[in-house]
Amino acid sequence: MKPRLSLIPLAFFLFLASLSSAQVKKMKSEFLTPNDLYKPGVYWYFMDGNMSAETMTKDLESMKKSGIGNLIFLEVNVGIPRGKVDFLSEQWLQLFAHAEQEARRLGIEVTLGIGPGWTGSGGPWVKGKQSMKHLVSSEVIVSSLDKKKILLPIPKPKAPFFGEGGFIPEFRKEWLEYYEDVAILAFPLPKSEEKINNIDEVALYQRAPYSSGTVTANLQAPSKLNDKSISAITKKSIIDLTGKLNTDGYLNWNPPAGKWKIMRFGSRNNGAITRPAPLPGIGFESDKFDTTALNNHLDAYLGKILNKINPIEKNQIGGLKRLHMDSWEMGAQNWTGTFRQEFTKRRGYDPLRYYPVYSGNIVGSVSESERFLWDLRQTSQELVLEKHAQHVKAYAKKHNLTLSIEPYDMNPTSDLELGSVADVPMAEFWSKGFGFNSTYSVIEATSIAHVMGRTLVPAEAFTAQDNEGWKQYPGSMKNQGDWAFAAGINRFVYHTFQNQFLPDTLKPGATMGPYGVHWDRSQTWWPMVDSYHNYVTRCQYLLQQGRTVADLLYLTPEGSPHVFVPPSSAILGDTIGDRKGYNFDGIAPQQLLAATAGQKKIRFPSGASYEILVLPIYETMTPELLEKIGNLIRQGATVIGNPPLRSPSLTNYPQCDEKIKELVKKIWGNFSVPATLTHRRYGLGTVIWGKPILNAQDKLYPNYNLTTNILRTRGLQEDFSSDSKIRYTHRTSNEWDIYFISNTTPDRITANAKFRSVKGIPELWNPIDGKTKSIRNYKLANNISNILINLDAYESAFIVFSKDNRVDTSQKTVSRDFAMQPLDGRWVVNFDEKWGGPNQVKMDTLSDWSKITIDGIKYYSGIATYHQKFVFNHNHSVRVMIDLGEVRNMAKVRLNGKLIGTLWTAPWQLDLSEFIKKGQNEIEIEVANLWPNRLIGDEQKPYDGITGDAWPEWLLNNQPRKSGRYTFTTSKQYNRDSPLLPSGLLGPVKIVYQIE
Repeated sequence: MKPRLSLIPLAFFLFLASLSSAQVKKMKSEFLTPNDLYKPGVYWYFMDGNMSAETMTKDLESMKKSGIGNLIFLEVNVGIPRGKVDFLSEQWLQLFAHAEQEARRLGIEVTLGIGPGWTGSGGPWVKGKQSMKHLVSSEVIVSSLDKKKILLPIPKPKAPFFGEGGFIPEFRKEWLEYYEDVAILAFPLPKSEEKINNIDEVALYQRAPYSSGTVTANLQAPSKLNDKSISAITKKSIIDLTGKLNTDGYLNWNPPAGKWKIMRFGSRNNGAITRPAPLPGIGFESDKFDTTALNNHLDAYLGKILNKINPIEKNQIGGLKRLHMDSWEMGAQNWTGTFRQEFTKRRGYDPLRYYPVYSGNIVGSVSESERFLWDLRQTSQELVLEKHAQHVKAYAKKHNLTLSIEPYDMNPTSDLELGSVADVPMAEFWSKGFGFNSTYSVIEATSIAHVMGRTLVPAEAFTAQDNEGWKQYPGSMKNQGDWAFAAGINRFVYHTFQNQFLPDTLKPGATMGPYGVHWDRSQTWWPMVDSYHNYVTRCQYLLQQGRTVADLLYLTPEGSPHVFVPPSSAILGDTIGDRKGYNFDGIAPQQLLAATAGQKKIRFPSGASYEILVLPIYETMTPELLEKIGNLIRQGATVIGNPPLRSPSLTNYPQCDEKIKELVKKIWGNFSVPATLTHRRYGLGTVIWGKPILNAQDKLYPNYNLTTNILRTRGLQEDFSSDSKIRYTHRTSNEWDIYFISNTTPDRITANAKFRSVKGIPELWNPIDGKTKSIRNYKLANNISNILINLDAYESAFIVFSKDNRVDTSQKTVSRDFAMQPLDGRWVVNFDEKWGGPNQVKMDTLSDWSKITIDGIKYYSGIATYHQKFVFNHNHSVRVMIDLGEVRNMAKVRLNGKLIGTLWTAPWQLDLSEFIKKGQNEIEIEVANLWPNRLIGDEQKPYDGITGDAWPEWLLNNQPRKSGRYTFTTSKQYNRDSPLLPSGLLGPVKIVYQIE
């Protein structure tokens, strides 16, 4: 038996090694042309009934050809006259079924929003009783001396967060009519009537978008009111008069001596409607605390759709695969018909006598009232998670679908808690300079995925508004896109591919009003975009392998709403800030419950592990969470943070606060925070605390450098560092490491880079062309690989470490350029006459089209082809490259009639070695610019577009246009004086010879 025992580990080791070898070999093979699963996606928008089977098929076939592999289907109403297909009508259902079947045919995955519009779950089928609700109140003050009957007015609804602008008359009538009585309470009038700060927000009547910059990340903030100076309502003095109200609104009650306040509490709709839904889809948002209401909505909307399409198979390729909850824009909810029972069950006490706190009254004391509000929000969060998100997820699973969630913005829960429900947590980021900053949602979604082991982390990508105006293109998006990859995103879902329901001759065509980067088949450069999509697909393929490496884990405070924002000291830059050398994730308290500790790491079932758990600088924590943290430390975890002072809740109060003190004494040893940073052993682990943790700059967390210095003293070096401005992210498995790196500057750089991996010989995998090569010039020291890296402007690469890698001695190293042959002769350029350009012009020098006085070139938008013949007589064995210099904005190169490739970013070079011939050669360069110049040129001509809410007569009647315009679009974003954009091949173009 002994020999066999000694052989088993060796055999197992060899087996693992063979698996590793096979895995890296497979990845290298698939990296060149990854499976369609790794392709980017689009938001496929339809505009209120403007749709047809023909244009659906054209859109989908265009997506397939260009390298789009998935889409989110949404129908809205934004700035375009209504079409003829009523939302959810039989004709609409047939068209959706057609689109879904075509997507199956083409292998394109479809994700469907769970309600009309881009957010929420509601519609005209949702009535007041099943809508999102507020507990509202009215009040009167009476005296025992008054002898008149007491009339209690019906409480008014709260003003909708987005106003009443979207209300159609019948909807507004229904909103005002829905009302249900809940309770009547009376209490002696306090001597002073101070109110709790910001009650509409802390009692969940509203939650403004965090991206608007008007609300804080963390809602709970200590009140400025002083308990000692407040005349509060005592709980014992509150009399429950529920049931004593007559149907005519008069109260059947005689007040005792003194002045009394009587409050009438009732249930009202919160004013949230589907937005911006097609007209037949406008209606109340369904109750997010009630599965009965949600089921009725799902049956009314998704049930009709699912009954119309073919059955969904678990492993089908293409077609409907997922349901989706987009950014939360439905406002907040604080009531439902069963809320009192749910609250009592979850919090352990009856909330009835705290109802006056909903309107800002102080019951018991300020701190007691704030604890109740914390419990109110916590109960609301639990109901949203269980009765809404988890229920939708179960509904999806029942139909062989998964669920994606964008858990951010007006979300009344903790973002990380809501996102953790999703099969696919999703983020959103806007094009830099063209809208809001929602990059925090990227940090949130990637944190959720890393902690919970979710492979796929998509982002609604490059969203834009108003001033974008077709200015964005793959090259302008490269740097921000690489930021998103380094931040943890591994699928771009471009916002927006607008369904092009107008004739193909009318371009740029239909838009989603002024919103979105224009990512559709009407773009000037769309015939060239597949090259960029190939780059994105290769990146997404590798970034979905293994798991992310991060050293720091930031715990969010308990409670809701909450947005996870890491300390600013942990980020380099602003809107697209990059991670520093020790990466991090955020985690919500409920997620932490799954953690264990061992070997000085915090570990999760997903395989994620972290060196340090960082506690928030926060005064409250529930005993349950503190006990979990203490257990992790005893098991061997390192935790940095000062102890909490009390519980945030009234549950089991005041014993809960005594339990906190007991646990703090056990874990930290005492209650007095030391003046210096202090390490205390507790079990097998360490808790680090002290006054240096308190940091005004970062507010909620200790300074990043203070935290990472602890790692340095342990001998753990940064995961990545460089003497140049390079961003990174790191994926790992047991046998390999993959680093994605990206130059953040517009300049070519040579950098000394350090990687915390010694798992084998490094290779450089180029996502632009899919080629891989060995890295020979590297050194190992102290478990760090030192590599000299050359990157062009905004260039990116993957550095792959594996024991399976071998130095390829057949690969030749390019040492230097030794000669250049300028192509500075005359160019013949062909423009497209359909878009106002001259058929053929001769250019002695390369010029910016917008600087040429000929209107057909000055205002030209589209593709033009440059031709030139040149002689190649070089006798040496050399590598021959073409360098295009400056291009505005994309280029496709052919040599002697053969396609060489498409260029959209630096380095603007292609290898001609296999295609060039001795003697005369002909080069053809197709160049695409952007739409603005033609749109500006057309603004010199009479307007003939949409007026008010009506299409132009010439379009409706299929008549010739008389304006002389070449373009047509549903969103006007330029005028005659708008500045023109540089366009064309600007060069200099040259043939470059390289010695190998």
